[in-house]
Amino acid sequence: MKIDPLVLNPHQARTREPSAYENQLGDAMEKAFAAGAWELDALVAHINSAGVRDMQQRAWSAESFSAELKRLSAA
Repeated sequence: MKIDPLVLNPHQARTREPSAYENQLGDAMEKAFAAGAWELDALVAHINSAGVRDMQQRAWSAESFSAELKRLSAA
């Protein structure tokens, strides 16, 4: 059985490598999910407690985090 390699490529829609900022935020999100932080407020609290800040070095709020995910998904 031949498997289409695009089906197995988790980065097939990516047009560039993620920035250090994006990697740091993604790593913090993965750790938060692994710790059971599934709700938005718990996720944001976990990311803030990990010391990950936004691009202006401010702590996240639910609103700023949601806006950043929307911005990053459009990039």
